[in-house]
Amino acid sequence: MSVDGVMMQILDLSRWAPSGDNTQPWRFEVLDESHVVVHGFDTRDHCVYDLNGRPSQISIGALLETMAIASSAHGLAMQATRRLSVPETTPTFDVRFEANVSVQVDPLIASITKRSVQRRPMSSRALTSEEKQALEDSVGPDYSIQWFECFPERFRTACLMFNNAKLRLTMPEAYLVHRSVIQWDARYSEDRVPDQALGIDPLTARLMQWVMKSWNRVVFFNTFLAGTWAPRIQMDFIPSLACGAHFVLKANGMPTTVDDFVTAGRAVQRFWLTATHLRLVQQPEMTPLIFASYSREGTRFTSSTKLLADAVKLELATRGLLGAGHECAVWMGRVGAGPPSASRSIRRPLNQLMLHGAPLPDLESSR
Repeated sequence: MSVDGVMMQILDLSRWAPSGDNTQPWRFEVLDESHVVVHGFDTRDHCVYDLNGRPSQISIGALLETMAIASSAHGLAMQATRRLSVPETTPTFDVRFEANVSVQVDPLIASITKRSVQRRPMSSRALTSEEKQALEDSVGPDYSIQWFECFPERFRTACLMFNNAKLRLTMPEAYLVHRSVIQWDARYSEDRVPDQALGIDPLTARLMQWVMKSWNRVVFFNTFLAGTWAPRIQMDFIPSLACGAHFVLKANGMPTTVDDFVTAGRAVQRFWLTATHLRLVQQPEMTPLIFASYSREGTRFTSSTKLLADAVKLELATRGLLGAGHECAVWMGRVGAGPPSASRSIRRPLNQLMLHGAPLPDLESSR
């Protein structure tokens, strides 16, 4: 296998794996033609959605699954081993490829670059039994899918998303994240989320851009002009009703370790790619799970005492929706038929993701 040929093709395809806010928390270090080191990192030092590193660990798992799928096109089997001596803030994997005549091209490979986030309304037609079965089969025996399909279930989920959005949009710590990850006046973005992919109309986008220039503007707008209503309705409530179903991916046991969440990320990517293969679209809905875990574990994620109290109520609502095994949930989203988004996050060029003895980047200061 050639370092400049096959290896680069695998990595170039793998970089399309999903990550929270398009942070791409990985860098590649090629040691030889069959061995690459994946240097992962989380964003807990500046991102309120990643304070325990779990969302980044799920993203790294999605990357590893994508690498395995990409390598199948070359008749290669992939094995990834985590370096146990490395801190969990920078999970690092030795990834090796070996020729194997039994390896068949994974049919999901064609969906890797097509997979995207659809934040706008989807078709509300119910998923077929065949679609649901394919999605359930994709995650393997260690996970199960909980569906919320009928209108009352979608309405209840829409209310949960609407209320979580208020917490998200009134939190100073979240404001700092949103300000750094949105690329305004953009259809595509290599390292952030383009505003045209947010699922809001142009007028709301223009208003949000102006308001988000300072936290004082956000506070004034939210306090006196009901500033969260328009984005919450457009980005959360309406899309939550307009889909085929909401779903929750649950592990058979409560995940606690880095490896648990990396493995979950691999299942998430197979689910998402299977949905794309079926011509379905997906949007992650992770804030209820993230804030519920913070509340459950006593993580003080904001300086606002009121918002911490609100999070306790939202944790109870999330627990009530998910029911038994709520603590085993690793992924939540909505899925349905419809076209892919016309605007999307793309990826950094591969040469920007390669390490040659350089330290990992400081993403916060680079924006």
